[in-house]
Amino acid sequence: MSERILVVDDEKLIRWSVGARLKEEGFDVSEAESVQAAFTALDDESCDLILLDYKLPDASGLDVLARLKREDRKIAVVMMTAFGTVENAVSAMKLGAADFLTKPVDLDALMLVVQRALETTRLRREVDRLRKEQQASHGGFQLVGTSAALAEVIELIRKICASEASTILIEGESGTGKDVAAKAIHYQGPRSERPFVNITCSALPETLLESELFGHERGAFTDARTQKKGLLEVANGGSAFLDEIGEMGLSMQAKLLRFLEEKAFRRVGGTRDVRVDVRIIAATNVDLEEAVRLGRFRADLFYRLKVIPIYMPALRERREDIPLLVRHFLDHYNRELRKSTTRVDPAAMERLVAYDWPGNVRELRNLIERIMILENKPSIELSDLSGAILNGPAPVAATGGGGSPAAGGTLDEMERVAIRRALDQAGDNQVKAAKLLGISRDTLRYRMKKYGFLQDAKGDDSPAG
Repeated sequence: MSERILVVDDEKLIRWSVGARLKEEGFDVSEAESVQAAFTALDDESCDLILLDYKLPDASGLDVLARLKREDRKIAVVMMTAFGTVENAVSAMKLGAADFLTKPVDLDALMLVVQRALETTRLRREVDRLRKEQQASHGGFQLVGTSAALAEVIELIRKICASEASTILIEGESGTGKDVAAKAIHYQGPRSERPFVNITCSALPETLLESELFGHERGAFTDARTQKKGLLEVANGGSAFLDEIGEMGLSMQAKLLRFLEEKAFRRVGGTRDVRVDVRIIAATNVDLEEAVRLGRFRADLFYRLKVIPIYMPALRERREDIPLLVRHFLDHYNRELRKSTTRVDPAAMERLVAYDWPGNVRELRNLIERIMILENKPSIELSDLSGAILNGPAPVAATGGGGSPAAGGTLDEMERVAIRRALDQAGDNQVKAAKLLGISRDTLRYRMKKYGFLQDAKGDDSPAG
């Protein structure tokens, strides 16, 4: 599909001559003789570029530029005028014009300007497309699950996204999804169009970490041949994710605290303050309160970071989410690896749900990825699981002649079997069944309703012990 260009000029001859040349070059051209006609045309169909006369019967080209900016219409504009002055050009550029030409317009020169402006439009749209993909994958809450524990996290993230909270601390074991939560906070919040930078505090020695965060001036140390902006400066207006902050040294902690208090820092070797507006999202798998008690982490920094704390639950604390996570990773790796594994053997699913997952969601994801790389079959079988999972705690067993379900089936069917078996073993006592499954009774009742078990329930309020 050819790109569309709107020529806005009150002189018919100019509209005709410019339009004819653009059509020769393969562009789709529309014309308008006034501001009102231009916006009518823009409302009727999309446009990639506007060639805009400076002086129009009902307004000036600057008025058009101001309205386009106000309405956030991301369309490239090239101004054309016989009244070309430096002041006009500066005013047009400030309002977002891509270029400025004087009449009579040289058509060859115009084509170079048009191509350059359209290239800028293409790049901008590609950036917008990539940003939307990021928002879909990170900001779309890829925190998969329906457990009460995860629901609390997602609700808190939604509240943070709607706020201007500048400091957030995410706590939890390795592999629980702290980085996913950080990206969700950024990409669903008001800073989503600004940078998101990520630095792992344990990955660099303290001197290099300072340079990475704050930047350095030329000559600050050997090899500092040019000035370098730090990640906090790069992230200005956006978010900086400081992962494994519990591993940061005490000297660096003091410098970070100063930045959090003053929103200013000095580059290494610098003499003046640099001020930035950055949301700090810190994450740790270390017990910071214990680290404070042991003198390994500054108490003042801990309390400054913990303005809004988020606790990411371990996977063993939300076992009811495991079937959903398995489905999510199956879908992901089916697309990425071009596989068609859609089923999980019931016995395999029982083992996955029973396993404690010391590596949490990351360990589960890695397991599914490994199986799907090595195998090419429609279902995951018990034999595909690793020894630690096979030798872990026994899954909930069926009692009373229930028999084993047929191999295969959808993940919903696996979940239904697991719930039915737990209810059978608990004598339909919902409190006991929920304990066997490692989920809350409210979650169990939701699942029972989903699978039509509630009408058969009994003794749901009896004591568990």
